[in-house]
Amino acid sequence: MRHQETIFAGFGGQGVLFAGQLLAYAGMSEGLHVTWIPSYGPEMRGGTANCTVILSEQEIGAPVVSHPLSAVVFNVPSLAKYEPLVRPNGLLLVNASLIAAQSAREDIRVVYIPASDIATELGNIRIANMVLLGAYIAATDIVSLDAAKAQLDEHLSDRQRKWLQPNMQALDRGAALVR
Repeated sequence: MRHQETIFAGFGGQGVLFAGQLLAYAGMSEGLHVTWIPSYGPEMRGGTANCTVILSEQEIGAPVVSHPLSAVVFNVPSLAKYEPLVRPNGLLLVNASLIAAQSAREDIRVVYIPASDIATELGNIRIANMVLLGAYIAATDIVSLDAAKAQLDEHLSDRQRKWLQPNMQALDRGAALVR
């Protein structure tokens, strides 16, 4: 049975909420039950931002998760907050470009992805979220990369359309680092 509970966490402006939302759309397009709950500090850009995404083949009983199966952390404060909460045998995906710390946990799978560095190579540091999402999809197989790409094409704003291909490349690069 496909089932995944994930927290995406970082600063406002890093695309944390969009990455989670895109995952939720991909899950819906593949017929999964989905919840997406955003949370952010009052500062918006630069403040805290996180979202909880649950994807499952079965109905979801509650959208709140205190100990997720996975966490995707974009910055140091998010690592400190969510690393201890990931369930044993879970997944912690870390933006190694911004987080030098190594996880001390031996009971979870930890994957370090230089997401911000890759995004910069691709021309826009703001697509680091897609690098991490691509890595997450490859690590969990909860949805297909093609579903995420289709939803990206559908939900990228007109103002951001010029970044469609770099975003697609970012998804591919993140996935390739995990495979």
